[in-house]
Amino acid sequence: MHAASECIPCLVRQAAEAIGLSEGPPERKDGILKLVLERLAAADWSGCAPALAQEIHRIIRQETGNDDPYRTVRERMNRAALAEMSTWRGLIAKSSDPREAIVRLAAAGNLLDSAARSNMLPEDIPQLSSLWTRPLIGDPLEVFRLAERATRILYLADNAGEIVFDRLLIEALPSERLTLAVRGAPILNDAILADAATAGITRLSPVIGNGSDAPGTLLADCSPEFREHFHRADLIIAKGQGNYESLDRVEGPIVFLFTVKCPPIAGQVGHPVGSLIVKKTARWQRNASREQGTLS
Repeated sequence: MHAASECIPCLVRQAAEAIGLSEGPPERKDGILKLVLERLAAADWSGCAPALAQEIHRIIRQETGNDDPYRTVRERMNRAALAEMSTWRGLIAKSSDPREAIVRLAAAGNLLDSAARSNMLPEDIPQLSSLWTRPLIGDPLEVFRLAERATRILYLADNAGEIVFDRLLIEALPSERLTLAVRGAPILNDAILADAATAGITRLSPVIGNGSDAPGTLLADCSPEFREHFHRADLIIAKGQGNYESLDRVEGPIVFLFTVKCPPIAGQVGHPVGSLIVKKTARWQRNASREQGTLS
């Protein structure tokens, strides 16, 4: 998905936030923001927003010397999400349709996103109770039907905090056939290997980094190991807007699961901001079959 003009102010807000979270004198921060604005103005806007964000945050990390400005934010989000797990498990157990409730929660957890204009803070996690009244677009049970038939499932995580709620969905899937992929290096509050361990997912399924520092999945920028997993999976569950923006034109057995958080995405999917989306890619195509061998 091409970046919309409305994405640019959001990218600038992200940059200012990341610079503010980085250590350094205030006068130096102003200069870094000006440099980001210059680079952004000269950048090719025909790519997707995650690619532009990757370029911006590489500049910020290089100029500030801080390779992970959002470390504390991620840790707070994980702690806050873990503190609510027993509550959510209880609500799922009482639900008339526990599988739908699990998918709703996984999609609503996508609101824990520092990159979004309408982002939630860790202390706002209890407000995710709105997930029961938000419109759910698509068939949540299709995720389970596809998973039952799949021999290799690749689950693409998105954000810290959110990854704790992903665990509930992963527990309900055939985890012995599932591999979780996180970002290969810190970018915004996106989940990395340490967050998967904190969420307890490393005890359920293999976890790999994708080799990239983009807040999405830019296949050309990912590691050969990740691309092999991607091209051999016969079900890919892609969480979050960043994965949707970067993979919506990619052929594969992809199911997107996210919350619509801004007008450009709302216009793209045809549903209002706040909607929970379960959506098979328009370019659905099965990947490698069982006969092509197993990954080591």
